[in-house]
Amino acid sequence: MYARAKATLSARARDTLELDAAIREDFGESGSRYGSPRIHRVLRGKGRKASRKRVARRMQVLGLRARRPKRFRKTTEANAKHVPAPNLLDRRFLWEQPNQAWVGDITYVWTFRGWAYLALLVDLCIRRIVGWSVSEHCDTALALQALQNAVARHRPGPGLLHHTDRGATYMAGAYRRRLHALGMVASMSRKGECWDNAVADSTIGTVKIEALGDTIPADIHEVRAILFPYIEGFYNRRRLHSTLGYMSPADK
Repeated sequence: MYARAKATLSARARDTLELDAAIREDFGESGSRYGSPRIHRVLRGKGRKASRKRVARRMQVLGLRARRPKRFRKTTEANAKHVPAPNLLDRRFLWEQPNQAWVGDITYVWTFRGWAYLALLVDLCIRRIVGWSVSEHCDTALALQALQNAVARHRPGPGLLHHTDRGATYMAGAYRRRLHALGMVASMSRKGECWDNAVADSTIGTVKIEALGDTIPADIHEVRAILFPYIEGFYNRRRLHSTLGYMSPADK
């Protein structure tokens, strides 16, 4: 019956039905995370011709909306006992090669058993989350674990620029000594200048809204269970990044 009904439609109407089906499929495969620009890119990659405006209109008609980022409070506080590193990054967010500059930040995740904390490091060339860690404590050990994970996997050479905010976690002596031992150059945002670490902040916002949304995990173990497939399977391997010309970090 559907086939007969479809046969009576105009070519434009049939094309719209097929486009809607393709949009629904790609939106579902993204985990309801993609808006019209990324859906348009996915369709183009599959050889499907449709303008960006038409894709946006069809998504609106279909009621398909990407998860939107929310504002989150900072978890790091400055420690007056330590002198911050200078802002050597100076908002240079585009780098030619991997392992030249990493940016890091820490955020919180509410669970039914209290707070959990996520630390991550992002490569500014390929926008890959190179290292991350989750803990029940927002401390230097959390940040060091994310750093260790990044170093173990990517083995950067001496001279890598490591940029964060002025949080006590990153200004701690143990963390600064570890950076020095690894041959990394510390850089920190200026006081009150949130845009100095915009890429790390943006990445954290994306991870929280796309991976967690309004979900409240049961505990820290569920936080890890949610974040691992999202970061390692989707964000680093398949997610299309506008800064990369709608390529994934794995394809960069």
